Amino acid sequence: METVNAALWIRVRNTLGEGPCWDAELKRFYWVDIEGHTLWWYDEKEDELSSFDMGQQIGFAVPKVTDGVVVGLKDGIYEWDETSKELDKIVELDDPEGKLRFNDGKADPYGRIFAGTLHLEDEAEQATLYRLNRDGTTEVMLSELTLSNGLTWSPDHSTFYHIDTPTETVRKYAFDLKTGTLGEGEAIIDFTVEEGFPDGMTSDEEGFLWIAHFAGGRVSRWNPETGEKVLEVLVPAPNVTSCCFVGDELNQLAITTAREGMDDEALKAHPDAGSVFKIDTDVKGMPLYRFGR
Repeated sequence: METVNAALWIRVRNTLGEGPCWDAELKRFYWVDIEGHTLWWYDEKEDELSSFDMGQQIGFAVPKVTDGVVVGLKDGIYEWDETSKELDKIVELDDPEGKLRFNDGKADPYGRIFAGTLHLEDEAEQATLYRLNRDGTTEVMLSELTLSNGLTWSPDHSTFYHIDTPTETVRKYAFDLKTGTLGEGEAIIDFTVEEGFPDGMTSDEEGFLWIAHFAGGRVSRWNPETGEKVLEVLVPAPNVTSCCFVGDELNQLAITTAREGMDDEALKAHPDAGSVFKIDTDVKGMPLYRFGR
């Protein structure tokens, strides 16, 4: 199995960096600091790094077909206007006790957003994966989850992959692109013997999965047909949270990390924890899908 080392790309001190995505049209890299309540973006054309405090935990950001992005905040899903800096809530999270928040989310090729939640006190089977349709309506896709996390699609869009982190398992579902519905789930990757826990995930044009290892200091590439691990990317930060393909050719992998839970000794050993790292890849990633397309 091949092993490569990731290099520092963007030095920041995110408490819980997550949710990376690449907007090829704007040449802009987005990600979030969940516990820092912050949306970050790097404009490659201007070589400019920017951020905005959303005022509450932010789990994901998805560019829209029109200007702006959709963000998953603690209490719901919002449209955010970059010019006015205003938030417009489009989905209220059903959480009367205030113990849930949105976590990972992405748009599918049809322009719907799939977004999951987690329980802030780690109670089992309280989380849900939702589908936000282009008309603003929502549907429950998966229920009785514990920590809905990484999600991605196969290159032909016939398969949906999902991680419920505490299960230490990657599952696949038949996916109907027209209706946005899922078939029965099947476990395809066992993470129990891996370093750390499965977190964020993306896929490449060959259909392989790239999975971040939280508390494992790496990203691994897997063949979903065989369950075989074929590559490890070592990251100089223990808490690796997610990854996505970036660049004009989509042949670079950007990797987000976190400082959360690290003591002074660990931070001294890994001073760039919380930064964004990157590697060049021999394979291209899948393009970003926008909300509303």
